[in-house]
Amino acid sequence: MNAAENRIVDADWAAIAVVVFGVTAFSVCQGLTYPLISLVLAERGVTAGLIGLNGAFFAIGVGASTFLIGPLTAYLSGARLIVSALVGVSVSLAVFASFDSLAVWFIARFFLGFSASVIFMTSEAWLNTACPDRIRGRVSGLFGAGMCGGFAAGPLAIPLFGLEDGFAFALLAVYVAFIAFVTVIISRKTTTTPEPTSAGMFWVFVKAAPLLVAMVFVFGFADIAAISGLPIYFTAIGFSPNFAAIAVTMLALPTAFAQPLFGYLLDKLDRTTVALCAALVAAVGFLALPLLTSEIAIFIDLALIGTASFGLYTAALTLLGAKYSGGMLVAGSAAFALAYSVGSATGTISFGAALEYSSATGPVSVGIAVLVFAAAFGFSSLRRR
Repeated sequence: MNAAENRIVDADWAAIAVVVFGVTAFSVCQGLTYPLISLVLAERGVTAGLIGLNGAFFAIGVGASTFLIGPLTAYLSGARLIVSALVGVSVSLAVFASFDSLAVWFIARFFLGFSASVIFMTSEAWLNTACPDRIRGRVSGLFGAGMCGGFAAGPLAIPLFGLEDGFAFALLAVYVAFIAFVTVIISRKTTTTPEPTSAGMFWVFVKAAPLLVAMVFVFGFADIAAISGLPIYFTAIGFSPNFAAIAVTMLALPTAFAQPLFGYLLDKLDRTTVALCAALVAAVGFLALPLLTSEIAIFIDLALIGTASFGLYTAALTLLGAKYSGGMLVAGSAAFALAYSVGSATGTISFGAALEYSSATGPVSVGIAVLVFAAAFGFSSLRRR
Protein backbone atom coordinates (compact mmCIF):
# COMPACT_ATOMS: atom_id res chain seq x y z
CA MET A 1 0.00 0.00 0.00
CA ASN A 2 1.29 3.43 -0.90
CA ALA A 3 1.87 5.75 2.03
CA ALA A 4 -0.08 8.45 0.25
CA GLU A 5 -3.20 6.33 0.79
CA ASN A 6 -2.70 6.23 4.54
CA ARG A 7 -1.19 9.58 5.36
CA ILE A 8 -1.34 11.00 8.87
CA VAL A 9 -2.19 14.66 9.34
CA ASP A 10 -0.16 15.53 12.45
CA ALA A 11 3.26 14.30 13.44
CA ASP A 12 3.61 12.20 16.60
CA TRP A 13 6.40 14.30 18.08
CA ALA A 14 6.75 12.15 21.20
CA ALA A 15 7.46 9.13 19.00
CA ILE A 16 9.87 11.19 16.89
CA ALA A 17 11.69 12.22 20.10
CA VAL A 18 11.95 8.58 21.18
CA VAL A 19 13.45 7.43 17.89
CA VAL A 20 15.85 10.40 17.69
CA PHE A 21 17.09 9.69 21.23
CA GLY A 22 17.43 6.01 20.41
CA VAL A 23 19.25 6.47 17.12
CA THR A 24 21.56 9.06 18.70
CA ALA A 25 22.59 6.49 21.31
CA PHE A 26 23.09 3.97 18.49
CA SER A 27 25.35 6.35 16.57
CA VAL A 28 27.34 7.43 19.64
CA CYS A 29 28.16 3.77 20.14
CA GLN A 30 29.33 3.39 16.56
CA GLY A 31 31.12 6.73 16.54
CA LEU A 32 33.15 5.73 19.60
CA THR A 33 33.54 1.98 19.24
CA TYR A 34 34.66 1.85 15.60
CA PRO A 35 37.67 4.20 15.92
CA LEU A 36 38.33 3.30 19.57
CA ILE A 37 38.42 -0.45 18.97
CA SER A 38 40.50 0.04 15.81
CA LEU A 39 43.04 2.21 17.64
CA VAL A 40 43.19 -0.02 20.74
CA LEU A 41 43.74 -3.13 18.66
CA ALA A 42 46.33 -1.35 16.52
CA GLU A 43 48.17 -0.34 19.73
CA ARG A 44 48.20 -4.01 20.71
CA GLY A 45 49.81 -4.97 17.39
CA VAL A 46 46.76 -6.53 15.76
CA THR A 47 46.91 -6.44 11.93
CA ALA A 48 44.67 -4.15 9.87
CA GLY A 49 42.98 -7.15 8.30
CA LEU A 50 42.04 -8.64 11.70
CA ILE A 51 40.85 -5.24 12.90
CA GLY A 52 38.61 -5.08 9.84
CA LEU A 53 37.31 -8.58 10.57
CA ASN A 54 36.44 -7.52 14.13
CA GLY A 55 34.47 -4.61 12.71
CA ALA A 56 32.71 -7.03 10.39
CA PHE A 57 31.37 -8.93 13.43
CA PHE A 58 29.33 -5.84 14.29
CA ALA A 59 27.90 -5.99 10.78
CA ILE A 60 27.20 -9.72 11.11
CA GLY A 61 25.22 -9.01 14.28
CA VAL A 62 23.28 -6.35 12.37
CA GLY A 63 22.50 -8.85 9.63
CA ALA A 64 21.38 -11.54 12.10
CA SER A 65 18.90 -9.17 13.75
CA THR A 66 17.07 -8.55 10.46
CA PHE A 67 15.75 -12.13 10.46
CA LEU A 68 14.22 -11.72 13.92
CA ILE A 69 12.71 -8.24 13.62
CA GLY A 70 9.34 -9.62 12.45
CA PRO A 71 8.71 -11.79 15.56
CA LEU A 72 10.13 -9.05 17.79
CA THR A 73 7.71 -6.42 16.45
CA ALA A 74 4.84 -8.90 16.84
CA TYR A 75 5.48 -9.40 20.58
CA LEU A 76 6.90 -6.04 21.70
CA SER A 77 5.78 -2.47 21.12
CA GLY A 78 8.16 -0.03 19.48
CA ALA A 79 9.10 1.64 22.76
CA ARG A 80 9.73 -1.63 24.62
CA LEU A 81 11.77 -2.96 21.73
CA ILE A 82 13.99 0.13 21.68
CA VAL A 83 14.46 0.06 25.46
CA SER A 84 15.37 -3.65 25.41
CA ALA A 85 17.89 -3.05 22.64
CA LEU A 86 19.42 -0.10 24.53
CA VAL A 87 19.94 -2.37 27.53
CA GLY A 88 21.64 -4.90 25.23
CA VAL A 89 23.95 -2.20 23.91
CA SER A 90 24.83 -1.07 27.43
CA VAL A 91 25.70 -4.61 28.52
CA SER A 92 27.87 -5.16 25.42
CA LEU A 93 29.80 -1.98 26.13
CA ALA A 94 30.33 -3.05 29.73
CA VAL A 95 31.94 -6.25 28.39
CA PHE A 96 34.43 -4.20 26.37
CA ALA A 97 35.29 -2.25 29.51
CA SER A 98 35.75 -5.40 31.61
CA PHE A 99 37.63 -7.85 29.37
CA ASP A 100 40.83 -7.68 27.27
CA SER A 101 40.47 -10.96 25.38
CA LEU A 102 40.24 -10.49 21.60
CA ALA A 103 37.89 -13.48 21.35
CA VAL A 104 35.52 -11.90 23.89
CA TRP A 105 35.65 -8.65 21.96
CA PHE A 106 34.54 -10.47 18.80
CA ILE A 107 31.53 -11.89 20.65
CA ALA A 108 30.68 -8.55 22.27
CA ARG A 109 31.01 -6.82 18.89
CA PHE A 110 28.42 -9.24 17.46
CA PHE A 111 25.87 -8.58 20.23
CA LEU A 112 26.54 -4.86 20.05
CA GLY A 113 25.66 -4.96 16.35
CA PHE A 114 22.56 -7.06 17.00
CA SER A 115 21.19 -4.73 19.67
CA ALA A 116 22.11 -1.55 17.82
CA SER A 117 20.42 -2.85 14.67
CA VAL A 118 17.15 -3.43 16.52
CA ILE A 119 17.24 0.23 17.58
CA PHE A 120 18.04 1.24 14.01
CA MET A 121 15.23 -0.77 12.36
CA THR A 122 12.54 0.05 14.90
CA SER A 123 13.43 3.74 14.82
CA GLU A 124 13.28 3.93 11.02
CA ALA A 125 9.88 2.27 10.82
CA TRP A 126 8.44 4.28 13.71
CA LEU A 127 9.76 7.56 12.34
CA ASN A 128 7.94 7.07 9.03
CA THR A 129 4.80 5.87 10.82
CA ALA A 130 4.78 9.01 12.98
CA CYS A 131 5.55 11.50 10.20
CA PRO A 132 3.33 13.10 7.51
CA ASP A 133 4.79 13.16 4.00
CA ARG A 134 4.81 16.94 3.66
CA ILE A 135 7.67 17.19 6.20
CA ARG A 136 9.14 13.70 5.76
CA GLY A 137 12.44 14.89 4.30
CA ARG A 138 13.01 17.45 7.06
CA VAL A 139 12.12 15.01 9.84
CA SER A 140 14.38 12.41 8.21
CA GLY A 141 17.05 15.09 8.19
CA LEU A 142 16.47 15.66 11.92
CA PHE A 143 16.76 11.92 12.46
CA GLY A 144 19.98 11.95 10.44
CA ALA A 145 21.28 14.89 12.46
CA GLY A 146 20.81 12.87 15.64
CA MET A 147 22.77 10.01 14.11
CA CYS A 148 25.54 12.28 12.86
CA GLY A 149 25.72 14.14 16.14
CA GLY A 150 26.25 10.82 17.85
CA PHE A 151 28.96 9.85 15.38
CA ALA A 152 30.66 13.19 16.05
CA ALA A 153 30.38 13.03 19.85
CA GLY A 154 31.58 9.46 20.20
CA PRO A 155 35.20 9.92 19.03
CA LEU A 156 35.66 12.91 21.35
CA ALA A 157 35.88 10.44 24.24
CA ILE A 158 39.18 9.14 22.84
CA PRO A 159 41.34 12.25 23.40
CA LEU A 160 39.45 13.00 26.64
CA PHE A 161 39.71 9.56 28.25
CA GLY A 162 42.43 7.80 26.27
CA LEU A 163 42.69 4.28 24.89
CA GLU A 164 43.44 2.33 28.05
CA ASP A 165 41.55 1.06 31.14
CA GLY A 166 38.21 0.73 29.33
CA PHE A 167 36.93 3.96 30.90
CA ALA A 168 35.46 5.28 27.63
CA PHE A 169 33.49 2.04 27.15
CA ALA A 170 32.22 2.16 30.75
CA LEU A 171 31.15 5.80 30.42
CA LEU A 172 29.29 5.03 27.22
CA ALA A 173 27.52 2.07 28.85
CA VAL A 174 26.19 4.40 31.56
CA TYR A 175 25.08 6.94 28.94
CA VAL A 176 23.12 4.32 26.97
CA ALA A 177 21.45 3.08 30.16
CA PHE A 178 20.37 6.68 30.89
CA ILE A 179 18.90 7.01 27.37
CA ALA A 180 16.91 3.83 27.99
CA PHE A 181 15.45 5.43 31.14
CA VAL A 182 14.53 8.64 29.27
CA THR A 183 12.92 6.58 26.49
CA VAL A 184 10.64 4.86 29.00
CA ILE A 185 9.38 8.25 30.22
CA ILE A 186 8.81 9.86 26.81
CA SER A 187 7.19 6.78 25.27
CA ARG A 188 4.16 7.17 27.55
CA LYS A 189 3.02 10.15 25.44
CA THR A 190 3.29 8.52 22.01
CA THR A 191 0.17 8.01 19.86
CA THR A 192 1.62 5.74 17.14
CA THR A 193 3.63 2.53 16.96
CA PRO A 194 5.27 0.64 14.06
CA GLU A 195 3.12 -2.17 12.68
CA PRO A 196 4.44 -5.76 12.79
CA THR A 197 5.69 -7.44 9.64
CA SER A 198 6.22 -10.97 8.34
CA ALA A 199 9.33 -12.70 7.00
CA GLY A 200 7.86 -12.92 3.51
CA MET A 201 7.29 -9.19 3.34
CA PHE A 202 11.05 -8.65 3.60
CA TRP A 203 11.62 -10.25 0.20
CA VAL A 204 8.61 -8.47 -1.27
CA PHE A 205 10.24 -5.16 -0.37
CA VAL A 206 13.67 -6.16 -1.73
CA LYS A 207 12.11 -7.05 -5.08
CA ALA A 208 9.99 -3.89 -5.13
CA ALA A 209 12.75 -1.41 -4.18
CA PRO A 210 16.20 -2.75 -5.18
CA LEU A 211 17.59 0.74 -5.78
CA LEU A 212 16.71 1.87 -2.27
CA VAL A 213 18.37 -1.24 -0.85
CA ALA A 214 21.44 -0.60 -3.02
CA MET A 215 21.54 3.02 -1.84
CA VAL A 216 21.73 1.95 1.80
CA PHE A 217 24.35 -0.68 0.92
CA VAL A 218 26.57 2.02 -0.57
CA PHE A 219 25.95 4.27 2.43
CA GLY A 220 27.03 1.47 4.78
CA PHE A 221 30.06 0.69 2.63
CA ALA A 222 31.28 4.29 2.55
CA ASP A 223 30.21 5.28 6.07
CA ILE A 224 31.82 2.43 8.00
CA ALA A 225 34.89 2.36 5.76
CA ALA A 226 35.38 6.01 6.72
CA ILE A 227 34.67 5.63 10.44
CA SER A 228 36.65 2.43 10.89
CA GLY A 229 39.35 2.78 8.24
CA LEU A 230 40.25 6.45 8.16
CA PRO A 231 41.75 6.50 11.69
CA ILE A 232 44.17 3.77 10.57
CA TYR A 233 44.74 5.57 7.26
CA PHE A 234 45.68 8.84 8.95
CA THR A 235 48.02 7.20 11.45
CA ALA A 236 49.60 5.23 8.57
CA ILE A 237 50.47 8.45 6.70
CA GLY A 238 51.98 10.07 9.79
CA PHE A 239 49.20 11.76 11.75
CA SER A 240 48.71 11.20 15.50
CA PRO A 241 45.92 9.00 16.97
CA ASN A 242 44.28 12.14 18.40
CA PHE A 243 44.19 13.71 14.93
CA ALA A 244 42.69 10.48 13.57
CA ALA A 245 39.93 10.60 16.20
CA ILE A 246 39.23 14.29 15.57
CA ALA A 247 39.12 13.59 11.82
CA VAL A 248 36.20 11.19 12.41
CA THR A 249 34.46 13.96 14.36
CA MET A 250 35.04 16.36 11.45
CA LEU A 251 33.52 13.73 9.20
CA ALA A 252 30.35 13.61 11.31
CA LEU A 253 29.84 16.99 12.97
CA PRO A 254 29.24 19.12 9.82
CA THR A 255 27.09 16.28 8.52
CA ALA A 256 24.84 16.61 11.57
CA PHE A 257 24.21 20.29 10.89
CA ALA A 258 23.74 19.70 7.15
CA GLN A 259 21.18 16.87 7.28
CA PRO A 260 18.12 19.03 8.12
CA LEU A 261 19.03 21.24 5.16
CA PHE A 262 19.50 18.14 3.03
CA GLY A 263 16.07 16.98 4.18
CA TYR A 264 14.60 20.36 3.17
CA LEU A 265 16.01 19.83 -0.33
CA LEU A 266 14.39 16.40 -0.41
CA ASP A 267 11.01 17.99 0.40
CA LYS A 268 11.37 20.78 -2.18
CA LEU A 269 13.30 19.18 -5.10
CA ASP A 270 13.20 15.91 -7.00
CA ARG A 271 14.35 13.34 -4.45
CA THR A 272 16.06 11.07 -6.98
CA THR A 273 18.16 13.93 -8.35
CA VAL A 274 19.20 15.01 -4.85
CA ALA A 275 20.30 11.45 -4.03
CA LEU A 276 22.32 11.18 -7.25
CA CYS A 277 24.15 14.45 -6.54
CA ALA A 278 24.99 13.21 -3.05
CA ALA A 279 26.53 10.02 -4.46
CA LEU A 280 28.69 11.98 -6.91
CA VAL A 281 29.98 14.39 -4.24
CA ALA A 282 30.84 11.50 -1.90
CA ALA A 283 32.72 9.66 -4.65
CA VAL A 284 34.80 12.71 -5.60
CA GLY A 285 35.57 13.41 -1.94
CA PHE A 286 37.02 9.95 -1.35
CA LEU A 287 39.02 10.04 -4.58
CA ALA A 288 40.52 13.43 -3.70
CA LEU A 289 41.53 12.56 -0.13
CA PRO A 290 45.01 11.07 -0.90
CA LEU A 291 45.90 14.25 -2.82
CA LEU A 292 45.39 16.51 0.22
CA THR A 293 48.12 17.34 2.73
CA SER A 294 46.75 20.40 4.54
CA GLU A 295 44.80 19.60 7.71
CA ILE A 296 42.22 22.27 6.86
CA ALA A 297 41.74 20.88 3.35
CA ILE A 298 41.38 17.37 4.80
CA PHE A 299 38.75 18.55 7.27
CA ILE A 300 36.76 20.32 4.53
CA ASP A 301 36.91 17.25 2.33
CA LEU A 302 35.80 15.03 5.21
CA ALA A 303 32.85 17.34 5.87
CA LEU A 304 31.75 17.00 2.24
CA ILE A 305 32.23 13.23 2.30
CA GLY A 306 30.22 12.87 5.49
CA THR A 307 27.37 15.13 4.38
CA ALA A 308 27.05 13.51 0.96
CA SER A 309 27.44 9.87 1.96
CA PHE A 310 25.00 10.24 4.86
CA GLY A 311 22.67 12.09 2.51
CA LEU A 312 22.21 8.78 0.69
CA TYR A 313 20.71 7.29 3.83
CA THR A 314 18.50 10.34 4.49
CA ALA A 315 17.22 10.13 0.90
CA ALA A 316 16.55 6.39 1.16
CA LEU A 317 14.69 6.83 4.46
CA THR A 318 12.57 9.63 2.98
CA LEU A 319 11.73 7.62 -0.14
CA LEU A 320 10.86 4.59 2.01
CA GLY A 321 8.21 6.51 3.96
CA ALA A 322 6.91 8.29 0.85
CA LYS A 323 6.24 5.05 -1.04
CA TYR A 324 5.35 2.46 1.62
CA SER A 325 3.37 2.12 4.85
CA GLY A 326 2.26 -0.43 7.44
CA GLY A 327 4.27 -3.63 7.71
CA MET A 328 6.26 -2.70 4.63
CA LEU A 329 7.95 0.02 6.67
CA VAL A 330 9.37 -2.55 9.08
CA ALA A 331 10.23 -4.85 6.16
CA GLY A 332 11.97 -1.97 4.42
CA SER A 333 13.82 -1.04 7.60
CA ALA A 334 14.95 -4.66 7.95
CA ALA A 335 16.12 -4.67 4.33
CA PHE A 336 17.97 -1.42 4.98
CA ALA A 337 19.62 -2.90 8.07
CA LEU A 338 20.75 -5.97 6.15
CA ALA A 339 22.01 -3.84 3.27
CA TYR A 340 23.80 -1.62 5.75
CA SER A 341 25.38 -4.59 7.49
CA VAL A 342 26.56 -6.18 4.24
CA GLY A 343 27.79 -2.83 2.96
CA SER A 344 29.60 -1.98 6.18
CA ALA A 345 31.18 -5.45 6.41
CA THR A 346 32.34 -5.16 2.81
CA GLY A 347 33.58 -1.63 3.38
CA THR A 348 35.57 -2.28 6.54
CA ILE A 349 37.16 -5.51 5.22
CA SER A 350 38.02 -4.08 1.79
CA PHE A 351 39.37 -0.85 3.29
CA GLY A 352 41.59 -2.80 5.70
CA ALA A 353 42.82 -5.05 2.89
CA ALA A 354 43.45 -2.05 0.62
CA LEU A 355 45.51 -0.32 3.34
CA GLU A 356 47.78 -3.34 3.55
CA TYR A 357 48.58 -2.80 -0.13
CA SER A 358 49.16 0.96 0.16
CA SER A 359 47.69 3.86 2.15
CA ALA A 360 46.19 5.67 -0.86
CA THR A 361 44.24 2.65 -2.12
CA GLY A 362 41.98 2.74 0.95
CA PRO A 363 39.99 5.92 0.20
CA VAL A 364 40.40 5.51 -3.57
CA SER A 365 38.74 2.07 -3.51
CA VAL A 366 35.74 3.51 -1.64
CA GLY A 367 35.50 6.43 -4.08
CA ILE A 368 35.46 4.08 -7.06
CA ALA A 369 32.74 1.91 -5.49
CA VAL A 370 30.49 4.93 -4.79
CA LEU A 371 31.11 6.27 -8.30
CA VAL A 372 30.03 2.94 -9.83
CA PHE A 373 26.79 3.09 -7.81
CA ALA A 374 26.17 6.69 -8.91
CA ALA A 375 26.53 5.67 -12.56
CA ALA A 376 24.18 2.69 -12.14
CA PHE A 377 21.64 4.72 -10.16
CA GLY A 378 21.66 7.57 -12.67
CA PHE A 379 21.27 5.21 -15.62
CA SER A 380 18.39 3.37 -13.95
CA SER A 381 16.66 6.65 -13.11
CA LEU A 382 16.94 7.82 -16.72
CA ARG A 383 15.47 4.52 -17.95
CA ARG A 384 12.46 4.85 -15.64
CA ARG A 385 11.82 8.36 -16.90
